[in-house]
Amino acid sequence: MNTNSPYQFLQPEDVIEVAPPTVDSQMRVIEALAKMNQKEPNQSTYRRYSYVLVVEKLQLVGIITERDIVKLTSAETNLVETKVDAVMTKQLITLKKSEFLDVQTILAILRQKKIRHLPIVDAHGQLEGIVTVNTISRALHPSNMLKFRRVDEAMTLQVLEAPETSSVLSLSQMMADNRSSCVVIVSPQQPEEVTELAERDLSSLSIPVGIVTERDIVQFQILGLDLINTIAQTVMSTPLVCVKTTDSLMQVHQQMDSLRVRRLVVIGKQGELQGIINQYDMLKVLDPAELFGIIGTLQQELEEKTNQLQQEKELAQVTLQSIGDAVITTDVMGKIVNFNPMAERLTGWRISEAKHQPLTDIFRIINEHTREPVPNPVEKVLRENRVFGLANHTILIARDETEYSIENSAAPIRDRLGRIIGTVIVFHDVTESRDLTNQLSWQATHDALTCLYNRREFEKKVAEAIAIAQNEGHQHALCYLDLDRFKIVNDTCGHAAGDELLRQVTQLLNQRIRSADILARLGGDEFGFLLYQCPLEVATKIANNLRQWIEDFHFTWEGQAFAIGVSIGLVEINSNTENLSSLLNAADAACYAAKANGRNCVHVYQDNDAELAKNLGERQWIIRLNQALSENRFCLYSQKIVSIKDEEEVDRYEILLRLRDEQGQVITAGAFIPAAERYDLMPAIDRWVINHFLADYERHYQQGGEPKKAQSNSLYAINLSGASISSQSFRLFLKEQFTRFQIAPSTICFEITETVAISNLATAAKFIQELKELGCSIALDDFGSGMSSLNYLKNLSVDYLKIDGSFVKNIVEERVDRATVEYFNQIAQIMQIKTVAEFVEDKAILQKLQEIGIDYAQGYGIARPIPLVLG
Repeated sequence: MNTNSPYQFLQPEDVIEVAPPTVDSQMRVIEALAKMNQKEPNQSTYRRYSYVLVVEKLQLVGIITERDIVKLTSAETNLVETKVDAVMTKQLITLKKSEFLDVQTILAILRQKKIRHLPIVDAHGQLEGIVTVNTISRALHPSNMLKFRRVDEAMTLQVLEAPETSSVLSLSQMMADNRSSCVVIVSPQQPEEVTELAERDLSSLSIPVGIVTERDIVQFQILGLDLINTIAQTVMSTPLVCVKTTDSLMQVHQQMDSLRVRRLVVIGKQGELQGIINQYDMLKVLDPAELFGIIGTLQQELEEKTNQLQQEKELAQVTLQSIGDAVITTDVMGKIVNFNPMAERLTGWRISEAKHQPLTDIFRIINEHTREPVPNPVEKVLRENRVFGLANHTILIARDETEYSIENSAAPIRDRLGRIIGTVIVFHDVTESRDLTNQLSWQATHDALTCLYNRREFEKKVAEAIAIAQNEGHQHALCYLDLDRFKIVNDTCGHAAGDELLRQVTQLLNQRIRSADILARLGGDEFGFLLYQCPLEVATKIANNLRQWIEDFHFTWEGQAFAIGVSIGLVEINSNTENLSSLLNAADAACYAAKANGRNCVHVYQDNDAELAKNLGERQWIIRLNQALSENRFCLYSQKIVSIKDEEEVDRYEILLRLRDEQGQVITAGAFIPAAERYDLMPAIDRWVINHFLADYERHYQQGGEPKKAQSNSLYAINLSGASISSQSFRLFLKEQFTRFQIAPSTICFEITETVAISNLATAAKFIQELKELGCSIALDDFGSGMSSLNYLKNLSVDYLKIDGSFVKNIVEERVDRATVEYFNQIAQIMQIKTVAEFVEDKAILQKLQEIGIDYAQGYGIARPIPLVLG
């Protein structure tokens, strides 16, 4: 036997999964998938298998793996109708249990045959179990050697990557074509923290933001997702847990073990994708010349060289004194024979005091969660005659009651005849790394500001509540809470005040909710509240109490007092609740309806609620707009703007957006812009408009043979949303576009609505100034709609006022509207700002505007919008 191997103590039963999931060959594939996702006995968690074996009359006849499911998915195979025997792998590579020599042999077969699953059969071909890379990894307890090996020595560099907008079907096709177990979802945008590298071209960096694995594809099939229309962004595993190339493999092993995953993404210094590290990579790099190899070598030399016994004993003592791990040896009675200095330090006992003492008196270990004693590892070694590793979450209590998180292994010591003469325990302090792991685990499930559950963990709890309601008939309730007037505090007093408000509201609610219920921060000023075993009538009373408590609460910051309200959407969870997605949509829609009903109220979801139906319909636009962006189905129109005061040679147009739907019908912006604004899709749409218009604009001049950045006799007005104006990355995008496309900025005018400018005055003013410095002009759109314009206008350096159409369209009949337009025009002239009247629908309106002295007119009476044609 090679005593230098890290696998030498592993027996067949250590690595064989003796009760693998099995199915009948006539079972439908979709039913077989459920076997790969089984609930663990006496627990609420699920164990996911990467395979399922096909057995007929106790004989193994085939196997289906996660990779097979990905191939079937990529081929768009109907898993509901397809039977297992039609798609299973029938030519199996198996190993007879009698031929199982050691783990090295198994690994050699896996590598040589390029497989990840090796069924074990008896002499008659009947199934005994299965060995996988995962079972070997679980059985193997890496020793100190992993500390000294880095991620970059083992990681896989060839990684499949795809953008967030990729469909799940395309991801499965990528995996199938490349025989890969995962696709990393990346964003090409520059990380915001890399500000010092702004001068460098970082456009080629791929920043990982999520991951989709073979196992995910299996789950999507089980859930029945529409894989063609579902994009990666909505289902990928995120936030992504990453490691760096310089991390040790021990850290990687601990993270995988803690997170119960088989792979981690490797990133570089700037957060860019570098590669993947998985369990198989870990197994390949284990160095046999480490702790157990040293001890085993010393033991063998002691056995083979009895005439040099004293010399070998001294050598062993030196080794024990020198190594960084703690080592304790015992006799067959479990009494301590030897300690090394690290064992003295961790236990708090000197060797002279501990020698001949029972191990259990010195080596006191408990479970960190239950605080119950952990079974004596020496007793298990002596009873079962094999290596044992301590379970995770083991705590060593030192003599002075100091507690250390440890990892250890215990192994038998044999004489030259193979008889056990004692045991050796090797352990090391992992307090720091386990604390870090616990911290990362906490951070992955909690909101750092309020210490409440985050959205991801909250949704897991809600999903569990749904399952209980469906299986046991219990009633629960879900509330979505959205603070009213939070933005006023944030904008008036700054983010520090907003953060403190959220903390105080959290404390207020935590003091008043039931201990069994769960409060979570979902993001921004939104909270989730799950009420366990609570009928809707009681939940409604509790929700109204919450609303009243927050209404009575007054937030004070630096002498200023603010009244805060809350809008609450309430939905019942019962046996009829379909799934998590529909429940969350209902709660969100109810909360939105509460805000629409005047805020600071509770809206209870009802299936026949027309207002909620409208809100849910608005949500359908999210999928449609994302598809339109990915399929390039937006199109540009233009509407002419004419001078009605002075003759000029400049042609003026407003660029308008339209959407061509799945049937080819053109949809105006008013149908989808509200949904895009609510669900934060406007920045992406604004970028699409600017990129496509400037590209068409540049192409037009290149085809006409004009010089670069030729001065055009046209001016084009492009609308911008409030979300884009507030984004620093959007400003950088604009500058990049004018660098990329050879277009004179003086021919571009950007339109910003008055409402957006007023609500973000400082940001809008800064943004306008930056655009002016580029050479662009600025128009303030829908002027007058905010009824506060004149208070803010002097702070905004705009070139045009586009008077809101609600004043213009009735200017002939309504004297107040005419007086209002005259007043706006007079103020604009004093400030040397040109005026544009919207909604000019006939000649009578146009004549009145000319009498007032308005500079430009736009509307159906001038020209209707038409598809954009440059030149």
